Amino acid sequence: MKKVRKLFLPAAFLTLIVLLAACGSGKKVVSSNGDGGAKVRLTGAGSTFVYPFFSKIFDEYHQLHPQVSVNYQSIGSGAGIKQITEKTVAFGATDGPMTDEQLKAAPGILHIPVIMGAEAVIYNIPGIKSGLKLSSDVLAAIFLGDIKKWNDPRIVKLNPGLKLPNKDVLVVHRSDGSGTTYIFTDYLSKTSPQWKSKVGKSTSVNWPVGLGSKGNEGVAGQVSQTAGAIGYVELAYAVQNDFTYAVLLNNSGKFIKPTAASTSASADGIKLPADLRVSLVDSPNKKAYPITGFSWMLIYQNQKAAKGKVLADLAWWVVHDGQKYTKPLNYAPLPEAVVKMDEAKIKLLEANGKSLLDTK
Repeated sequence: MKKVRKLFLPAAFLTLIVLLAACGSGKKVVSSNGDGGAKVRLTGAGSTFVYPFFSKIFDEYHQLHPQVSVNYQSIGSGAGIKQITEKTVAFGATDGPMTDEQLKAAPGILHIPVIMGAEAVIYNIPGIKSGLKLSSDVLAAIFLGDIKKWNDPRIVKLNPGLKLPNKDVLVVHRSDGSGTTYIFTDYLSKTSPQWKSKVGKSTSVNWPVGLGSKGNEGVAGQVSQTAGAIGYVELAYAVQNDFTYAVLLNNSGKFIKPTAASTSASADGIKLPADLRVSLVDSPNKKAYPITGFSWMLIYQNQKAAKGKVLADLAWWVVHDGQKYTKPLNYAPLPEAVVKMDEAKIKLLEANGKSLLDTK
């Protein structure tokens, strides 16, 4: 396995300062803040899963209109939910939707999907450069600690062409509250009754075995440095850092690689609830990769007029023009049906009873 490059490896609390525009783009929206408008600073915090996307699009947005600055902290979904709940940031970002209990503590927060992403199961097995196949039951057994060696018969059966070593398995998982963990444990809970009963799904769980590392970058670094290690990270981290990652058996019995196309397929036929809090894991689509999910911006419906207008325009741009940057970064663009629902959500953002978007 190659050493991790530093392209997408920010420190857990590294603050990214970028300048962006307060101009709405997309359908039927008129910007209220041109290039000569007053400077506005926004803050956001949360998901590391979505960080590569945010990093790119915020820079692109800056090229268009440099009068608005955004401070986005890639500190994990759990921390993002906490900060938006406490209203210390303008928006949060999460890959695991807020629970009913969390929403009761923070009434008025809207979930706005911004991308679809896949999680890669990365590994560092001496002598195995590619081709490892895993099923959901075997993956659950590894993370439960039931499979302790890479040449366990259950893994060998799935990989007759690989010479798997008699090497200890080391599980690496997130130590912080994480939407990436939510998606991963959601998948294991849906496909493994044993995992569901013993561990369950959440942004933070009691792991039966393994070492914890902070952020996608922390997990990636630990797996890279440890022979025999296995972990889970957002696909962009795996691709950008040349990790080897597993091919997974999906709901239809097909081994599927994580790609933008197989991520998109996971949303086909999914019934979308009005609040857009929905799971995409273990899709029945035969072309779908099984560990996928949305990343959401979390925004309070009621805003202060000046900053709220800038935030609404930003969110509108992200779910329209910003989508063209998804595939180059190994994400999938939002389906049209989700974009339409996002539009309706963003139009609900208001100050003093008035919509913050100018529509015609």
